Amino acid sequence: MGGVKKKPVGSTEKSNVNNHSGDIKTVKKEDSKKTGSKPLQKQKLSVFVEESQGLKVLEGMKAIMAQTFARTAGVKISVANAFLKALEAKGIIKNVGGNSGHKVYKLEKL
Repeated sequence: MGGVKKKPVGSTEKSNVNNHSGDIKTVKKEDSKKTGSKPLQKQKLSVFVEESQGLKVLEGMKAIMAQTFARTAGVKISVANAFLKALEAKGIIKNVGGNSGHKVYKLEKL
Protein backbone atom coordinates (compact mmCIF):
# COMPACT_ATOMS: atom_id res chain seq x y z
CA MET A 1 0.00 0.00 0.00
CA GLY A 2 2.66 2.49 1.03
CA GLY A 3 5.84 2.86 -0.87
CA VAL A 4 7.98 5.50 -2.43
CA LYS A 5 6.24 8.10 -4.53
CA LYS A 6 7.43 8.96 -8.00
CA LYS A 7 9.39 12.17 -8.08
CA PRO A 8 8.40 14.78 -10.65
CA VAL A 9 10.55 14.97 -13.76
CA GLY A 10 11.90 18.41 -12.85
CA SER A 11 13.20 17.32 -9.44
CA THR A 12 14.98 14.26 -10.87
CA GLU A 13 16.81 16.47 -13.37
CA LYS A 14 17.85 18.83 -10.57
CA SER A 15 19.17 15.99 -8.43
CA ASN A 16 21.20 14.68 -11.39
CA VAL A 17 22.77 18.10 -11.93
CA ASN A 18 23.63 18.43 -8.21
CA ASN A 19 25.23 14.96 -8.15
CA HIS A 20 27.77 15.92 -10.83
CA SER A 21 30.11 17.95 -8.64
CA GLY A 22 32.68 18.28 -11.44
CA ASP A 23 30.31 20.30 -13.61
CA ILE A 24 29.45 23.05 -11.14
CA LYS A 25 32.09 25.06 -9.29
CA THR A 26 31.28 26.53 -5.90
CA VAL A 27 32.46 30.04 -5.20
CA LYS A 28 33.46 30.95 -1.65
CA LYS A 29 32.40 34.36 -0.42
CA GLU A 30 35.55 35.27 1.47
CA ASP A 31 35.95 38.47 -0.52
CA SER A 32 32.72 39.92 0.83
CA LYS A 33 33.97 39.82 4.44
CA LYS A 34 35.50 43.02 5.70
CA THR A 35 38.65 42.29 7.61
CA GLY A 36 39.47 45.85 8.66
CA SER A 37 36.11 46.87 10.15
CA LYS A 38 35.52 46.87 13.89
CA PRO A 39 32.23 45.66 15.34
CA LEU A 40 29.90 48.51 16.25
CA GLN A 41 29.11 49.01 19.93
CA LYS A 42 25.57 49.72 21.02
CA GLN A 43 25.12 53.03 22.74
CA LYS A 44 23.05 53.17 25.87
CA LEU A 45 20.80 56.19 25.83
CA SER A 46 18.95 57.27 28.90
CA VAL A 47 16.03 59.65 28.60
CA PHE A 48 14.25 61.00 31.64
CA VAL A 49 11.16 63.12 32.02
CA GLU A 50 11.50 65.92 34.53
CA GLU A 51 8.73 65.79 37.08
CA SER A 52 7.71 69.44 36.65
CA GLN A 53 7.40 69.11 32.86
CA GLY A 54 5.66 65.75 33.13
CA LEU A 55 3.08 67.09 35.57
CA LYS A 56 2.31 70.01 33.24
CA VAL A 57 1.52 67.51 30.49
CA LEU A 58 -0.58 65.37 32.83
CA GLU A 59 -2.71 68.27 34.12
CA GLY A 60 -4.58 68.58 30.83
CA MET A 61 -5.39 64.88 30.53
CA LYS A 62 -8.54 63.23 31.91
CA ALA A 63 -7.50 59.60 31.48
CA ILE A 64 -3.75 59.09 31.62
CA MET A 65 -2.29 56.20 29.65
CA ALA A 66 1.34 55.50 28.82
CA GLN A 67 0.67 55.70 25.08
CA THR A 68 -1.03 59.09 25.20
CA PHE A 69 1.50 60.51 27.65
CA ALA A 70 4.37 59.32 25.45
CA ARG A 71 2.81 60.95 22.39
CA THR A 72 2.18 64.31 24.06
CA ALA A 73 5.52 64.43 25.91
CA GLY A 74 7.49 63.24 22.86
CA VAL A 75 9.21 60.29 24.56
CA LYS A 76 9.21 56.53 24.09
CA ILE A 77 6.51 54.42 25.69
CA SER A 78 9.02 52.66 27.94
CA VAL A 79 10.15 56.02 29.34
CA ALA A 80 6.53 57.08 29.83
CA ASN A 81 5.76 53.81 31.63
CA ALA A 82 8.70 54.26 33.98
CA PHE A 83 7.66 57.85 34.73
CA LEU A 84 4.04 56.87 35.41
CA LYS A 85 5.08 54.01 37.70
CA ALA A 86 7.32 56.39 39.65
CA LEU A 87 4.45 58.86 40.05
CA GLU A 88 2.16 56.05 41.16
CA ALA A 89 4.68 54.99 43.81
CA LYS A 90 4.81 58.59 45.08
CA GLY A 91 0.99 58.77 45.21
CA ILE A 92 0.64 61.57 42.65
CA ILE A 93 -1.42 59.45 40.25
CA LYS A 94 -3.74 56.53 40.92
CA ASN A 95 -4.46 53.43 38.84
CA VAL A 96 -8.19 53.41 38.03
CA GLY A 97 -8.52 50.72 35.38
CA GLY A 98 -7.15 48.91 32.40
CA ASN A 99 -5.35 45.60 32.30
CA SER A 100 -1.74 44.55 32.78
CA GLY A 101 -0.64 45.92 29.42
CA HIS A 102 -2.69 49.12 29.23
CA LYS A 103 -3.17 50.80 32.58
CA VAL A 104 -5.34 53.87 32.99
CA TYR A 105 -4.36 56.41 35.62
CA LYS A 106 -6.05 59.42 37.20
CA LEU A 107 -4.27 62.49 38.55
CA GLU A 108 -4.84 62.92 42.28
CA LYS A 109 -5.56 66.38 43.65
CA LEU A 110 -2.33 68.13 44.55
